[in-house]
Amino acid sequence: MTSKTENPTPVILTELTDDGVMLLTLNRPERHNAWTLEMELLYNELFDRAEADPRVRAVVLTGAGRSFCPGMDMSVLDGASSGARPWPTDQLPPRTRPMFFPKPVVAAINGACAGIGFNQALMCDVRFAVPHAKFAAAFSARGLVAEDGVSWILPRLVGHGNASDLLLSSRRITGTEALDMGLVNRLVQPEDLLPAALAYATELARSVSPYAMSLIKRQLADDQGRTFTESRDRAAALLATAKRAPDYREGVLSFIERRQPEFAGLGESALKDSEREETAS
Repeated sequence: MTSKTENPTPVILTELTDDGVMLLTLNRPERHNAWTLEMELLYNELFDRAEADPRVRAVVLTGAGRSFCPGMDMSVLDGASSGARPWPTDQLPPRTRPMFFPKPVVAAINGACAGIGFNQALMCDVRFAVPHAKFAAAFSARGLVAEDGVSWILPRLVGHGNASDLLLSSRRITGTEALDMGLVNRLVQPEDLLPAALAYATELARSVSPYAMSLIKRQLADDQGRTFTESRDRAAALLATAKRAPDYREGVLSFIERRQPEFAGLGESALKDSEREETAS
């Protein structure tokens, strides 16, 4: 891997592999990667860059040190709750960037994952975790509501009963219980966590059409509010769009010729083209 970051101590580290996997590492280990305004601004900026860069085909999100992200930094919470330093909510985009990112995002949850960290993990497409990771929504314990649409996401992952339990109680659960609930997809030992998450993302980057993945991510989000018939009909329209794209022919040829596919990367121009195609269809 080659580092793409020039700042010696950025709050988020970035690395891009030769296979097109961008590794984003929340980098405040002395504070367990607790969230700050600086981190949020850089987080959104890095996702914007990755979306526009056709070299980036997948993202892995993790934390430096022993934690993923335990939520908002306590100094920030204190300032916001007292009114001394209000959080500039009205000046920031919604905190849902991975969910609307057109490329796959894999969370590698290496430790404490609560509050905003919990939300960001849920926004990812696939979650890997270690057995000792601690998950907590934490909002009710701070006198807050479930933020960032998590009350919409969580029941769809773990069911209404489990979501009610986690959101109402703010209790902590381990990675093992999170796996049993369906909150995480894979449970691996600490030394294997990042290699496993990177290997999964690398397989997506090497073998799967970036264009198809962007359409599927959109389907998964949009179809939550559709009936089965509406979903089926929408899939037919998207299929017609996909069949006009070069990735369809390459996917078929690579299968027939028994070789690795050579799909084009998905960048800003490709996204605009796909949106125009979809509107036209």
